[in-house]
Amino acid sequence: MVYFIIVILCIIIVLLSLKIILMKKSANELADELSERLKTDTNTLLTVSHRDRHILKLTAVINSELKNLREDQIRFERGDAEVKTAVTNISHDLRTPLTAISGYLELLEREEKSPEVSRYLSIIGGRVENMKKLTEELFRYSVVMSSEELKTESLDIKKHLSEALLSFYGSFTERGIEPVIDMPEGEVIRKLDPDALNRIFSNIISNAIKYSDGDFSATLKSDGKIIFTNRAEKLDPIIAGRLFDKFFTVEASRNSTGLGLSIAKHLTIAMGGNITGEYMDEKLIITVDFPER
Repeated sequence: MVYFIIVILCIIIVLLSLKIILMKKSANELADELSERLKTDTNTLLTVSHRDRHILKLTAVINSELKNLREDQIRFERGDAEVKTAVTNISHDLRTPLTAISGYLELLEREEKSPEVSRYLSIIGGRVENMKKLTEELFRYSVVMSSEELKTESLDIKKHLSEALLSFYGSFTERGIEPVIDMPEGEVIRKLDPDALNRIFSNIISNAIKYSDGDFSATLKSDGKIIFTNRAEKLDPIIAGRLFDKFFTVEASRNSTGLGLSIAKHLTIAMGGNITGEYMDEKLIITVDFPER
């Protein structure tokens, strides 16, 4: 009798162990499939080999949540695309009336007018120019955000940075800034999109010129890190931390919309890089890092 009970207990233990093993296998299958579904754009549901009702119930719940997540993602992508299209159309449509206003202002400048009228026209002209700049940046931002995947190729960061700095020679001269440039001897090769890299450098340098209190430096290191520094006494750590926010405007420089650095951040991250901004010793320091992959 005792022997019979022992045999029964052994069978029960074996069956329970087998069930636990199968449930563990199913749990691992669920984990692997869930991870795969979250990485890919697919509507395929999760499946498990074990037919335990608890496992099947868990699978059904996860599939239901995946379906809801997929629907939310589709709605978000559709809405995001519609917003980008609307921004592009609006910014494009604004160009025509702004150009017309600028034309009429130029005609008015040729007419005889009192000093008071001249002052008002000058103020209006300045506001129109600011709106034109904002519209242009808004259009560029919408184009960048809705653009297709970047096309990377092996390129020399040093060469592109040198060309970008040279293109701002006139702006540096106009502001009386003598840039301090430090670059390594050899090439710094990375797989990047050349147009995107040029846009990043252009936006950062133009931003530095706006905020600079008379100096500017650019340092390229052999590890792919680029450090842009300029004195900006009117900034502070809080403002510096928000410079990458969309549409953030610094009171000290009302011509800045915040779109330039926001675009630079978007493109840098899209190419696997990092970009940060900090404020130390009354200096704005923007660091772009493209680590070797």
